[in-house]
Amino acid sequence: MAEVRSLAVRRGTVRALRHVDLTVAPGETIALMGRNGAGKSTLLTSLVGLVEPAAGQVRVGGALPHRTPPRDLVRRVGLVPQEPRDLLYADTVAAECAAADRDAQAAPGTCRALVTRLLPGVADTAHPRDLSEGQRLALALAVVLTARPPLLLLDEPTRGLDYGAKTRLVAVLRELAAAGHALVLATHDVELAAEIAHRVVLLAEGEVIADGPTADVVVSSPSYAPQVTKILAPQRWLTVTQVRRALGEGTGREQR
Repeated sequence: MAEVRSLAVRRGTVRALRHVDLTVAPGETIALMGRNGAGKSTLLTSLVGLVEPAAGQVRVGGALPHRTPPRDLVRRVGLVPQEPRDLLYADTVAAECAAADRDAQAAPGTCRALVTRLLPGVADTAHPRDLSEGQRLALALAVVLTARPPLLLLDEPTRGLDYGAKTRLVAVLRELAAAGHALVLATHDVELAAEIAHRVVLLAEGEVIADGPTADVVVSSPSYAPQVTKILAPQRWLTVTQVRRALGEGTGREQR
């Protein structure tokens, strides 16, 4: 789905990324983690063609993102940025959805159906600037998903979301992965990574310092371990669901 080889990116005099290798497979969910300034957002913008490599190569669906026309690229990859307002230009939710349907050549109502699922109760006439941060994120996600890009990139996707909105987001992301979409999430949300990521890629000062199955990476790096792991170490459980499942299996064996 995407391949990054020996990628280096400069921002002025700063080496934002150096010698980064990454492959993304269909159906795979990857969490990019690391401190602020580690290079997570730069890697996402490289995948969507917003920055040009200083060295190395990025390919998405076989194409070079920074040399691919936007109308072609939108069918390969979509980015939901940290600031959803960067994607929202219309005066109403209905107008945003209509524009998204046109740009993606999708059936009328496609975007609105996604908004209804992610953001129940928001009126067509609502102005995007009047929505909460979490609501704007949900609207921006619906706009990007309208094109059904095989590769979906999300930069801090749970920032500003309440518990209900986060639950709905997780359900949608799981469905996309199950349908073969690849997901790459730059996040500080260790609970989200534990819940849905197959792999964690840990960045520091523009370099990949760890890349492996989620349990392997977070268990060996306490700073990025979810609460369940910290409390129940040395067990390798990451989520409450895993603990419940393990306890249920144990109870079943005792009953037998």
